[in-house]
Amino acid sequence: MSPKEILCQWVEAFNNADVKTLVALYDDNATNHQVANEPVIGKTAIKKMFEQEFSDAKMTCIVDNMFEDGQWAIMEWKDPLGLRGCGFFQVANDKIIFQRGYWDKLSFLKQHNLPLA
Repeated sequence: MSPKEILCQWVEAFNNADVKTLVALYDDNATNHQVANEPVIGKTAIKKMFEQEFSDAKMTCIVDNMFEDGQWAIMEWKDPLGLRGCGFFQVANDKIIFQRGYWDKLSFLKQHNLPLA
């Protein structure tokens, strides 16, 4: 599968808060590094991260643009509350091996009435 196809599966699973399907898209040693957070390394840690995030807030990813370049899929996104961001997904052997995301964490926390810590 192409990186873009993997990313489309990721968006569908994310929007359904389907942790099992999301985690299956990652390599065992993948890194998910959101700019506002410390890197999360390994499939087990990524699973815990998604479980926590989906329990904290209802999240929806609306794709604005999606691009593909070699091993990379790049997505510009927004959510129904107006938050915007960008994600970069490196894919090898049909698995996400590295993910980097940029978004406004402070606005997200305020919108979902979460602690500003």
